[in-house]
Amino acid sequence: MNAPGTFHQTRLLHYGPDAIAEAAAMIKGGGVVAVASETVYGLAADATQPGAVAQVYAAKGRPAFNPLIVHVTDMAMALRLGEFDARAKALAESFWPGPLTLVVPRRAGAGIAALATAGLDTIAIRMPAHRAIRDLIAASGRPLAAPSANRSGAISPTRADHVLASLGGRIPLIVDDGPCECGVESTIVMEIDGATRVLRHGPIGVNALLATLLHAEGGAGGVDRFDPGLGSYVSRIDAPGQLASHYAPSKPLRINAIHAEHDEWMIGFGPIFGDATLSRTGNVIEAAARLFDLLHEADASPKAKIAVAPVPGDGVGTAINDRLRRAAHPGVD
Repeated sequence: MNAPGTFHQTRLLHYGPDAIAEAAAMIKGGGVVAVASETVYGLAADATQPGAVAQVYAAKGRPAFNPLIVHVTDMAMALRLGEFDARAKALAESFWPGPLTLVVPRRAGAGIAALATAGLDTIAIRMPAHRAIRDLIAASGRPLAAPSANRSGAISPTRADHVLASLGGRIPLIVDDGPCECGVESTIVMEIDGATRVLRHGPIGVNALLATLLHAEGGAGGVDRFDPGLGSYVSRIDAPGQLASHYAPSKPLRINAIHAEHDEWMIGFGPIFGDATLSRTGNVIEAAARLFDLLHEADASPKAKIAVAPVPGDGVGTAINDRLRRAAHPGVD
C-alpha cells in the first residue's frame, strides 16, 4: 500500500472502460482514486477496508475523523448497509440515484470499516447518478467511501484539473469525466426514529424533500417531524458538538501514556506496547485504520480505564490526536 505523498506523479485518465478497469483494480487493492460524480469529484476508497479509508483521510489532510459518505449502485446494496424506515425509503425512491445522502442506522454486520462511519451507529449512504462513479462501484464490487477530492479546507473540485491542483502527487489516479453537473455537494438528510432532519443543504431543496414525505404519509402529519435545518450549513454528517459525546468510550481515557496503570487497558503505538497496538512499526496510517476498533475493544475489556500511547501529530496523526482528545474529554468540540 502506498502512503499518500509517495506518488511522483498523479495520472489522469479520461473516462472509459480501460480507465474504470484500472481504477477498480486500485480500489480492490486498497488504494484511493479520484473520480467524477454529478456533485463534485470524489476521493474514493473501498469502504470495507480500514487501511483504504485511512488513506483518504491522510491524502486530504483531514483534521478530524468525521464520518464519510458511502456510495452504492442500487437499493439492494444500500439495504445491506443501513436500516431504512418508511420515510427513508420514500426519499430514496424519489431522489436516488441523485445528489441526496441519507443518514440511517447502520445495519449490524454491514462490514463497513469503523473509520468510515467514525465509530457511529449511523451510516451516510448515497446512490450517485453519474456514470463514472457508478461504473467504478460496479467494477470494483465495493461500496465506496468518497468525500470531495481536495485537500481539507480547500475549495471542492468540480473538474479534474481542480483535483490535480489540490492532490497532485498525493494520489495515484484521477478518472476525468468532465465538469460536474451539480457543482455542489449532496443534500444530507438524517432519517432516524420516524423523524427527518436536514444536515446539509445541497441540490435537492427543502420543499422537494417535504413534499415527498407528505405524499408518502398521505397528509400533513409529518410536518412536526421534519427539521429543515435552515439555520446553519453543517459540514458533518452529524450535528456540531455531538461528535465527542457520540465517540467517547464509557470508560475514562488517558492519552500520551508511556505505560499502563494496574486498572488500565493499554493501546500501544510504535515502541510502546500494550494489550493491543495501533501500529508496532509506528505507521500512522495503520494506526488510523485501527483506532476505532481498538477503542471499542478497550471499552469492552474488563479493565476500568483506558490508556493510549503517544502518537505523532504529523499528517493523519493530527486526526488521530484530535479523536483521542475528544474521547478523553467528552464534550470538547
